[in-house]
Amino acid sequence: MKGSLDNTLKIRLKTMIIEECDIEDMTPEEVADDVQIFSDMSGLELDSLDALQISVGLQSRFGIRLPDSKAFRRHASTINDMADFIQPD
Repeated sequence: MKGSLDNTLKIRLKTMIIEECDIEDMTPEEVADDVQIFSDMSGLELDSLDALQISVGLQSRFGIRLPDSKAFRRHASTINDMADFIQPD
């Protein structure tokens, strides 16, 4: 199953972001699947340090390594993008 269709995977990703970035005022259910996570619309208020934390979380929790910032932006812009990258089919 494609990652963006796997609600369990998406909840795991949202939980990882909230935990790695020390976000205290949001739950995984409040994070939208298709909104750019680094935009104001996401409500996450993420910065470049958070991007590093998310990258580390993807590697430690999912075994996914994004080698540079271009790869990170390409595969980690939304929850759906991350889920599809982790689980393409």
